[in-house]
Amino acid sequence: MSDVHSIETRSYNMSRIRSKNTKPEMLVRKFLFGKGLRYRLHDKTLPGKPDLVFPKYNVVLFIHGCFWHGHEGCKYFVVPKTRTEWWLEKIGKTVKHDDETILKLYQLGWSSLIVWECELKPEKRNKTLTDLYTKICQYL
Repeated sequence: MSDVHSIETRSYNMSRIRSKNTKPEMLVRKFLFGKGLRYRLHDKTLPGKPDLVFPKYNVVLFIHGCFWHGHEGCKYFVVPKTRTEWWLEKIGKTVKHDDETILKLYQLGWSSLIVWECELKPEKRNKTLTDLYTKICQYL
């Protein structure tokens, strides 16, 4: 099955997908900052460059997109019908890399938390953010 877009259109669409300062990330940042938590962004000295780093609590936070990080059982993780093998391999490598990153951080003494994009949809947002705040504060 061929792609519904031209190569140029597909390339442009893919180039618009950001890895930093995404809407889900900004939502979490604004909520936690409003609760008084202070953090560093995308710390390059740590494995995986976590989205948020809370040095006071020794906690890092990753905000994962359901599709890109292969969120099992999520309605937002749908394997594309074109180039299925390639996508499964790409997403599989991402999941493996995520696991290795969390292990490296654990070995360095950091606790890792993950928030999935689907958990930040309007119907789940308040509970997710409140639970996240509580989990981070428990590490003090």
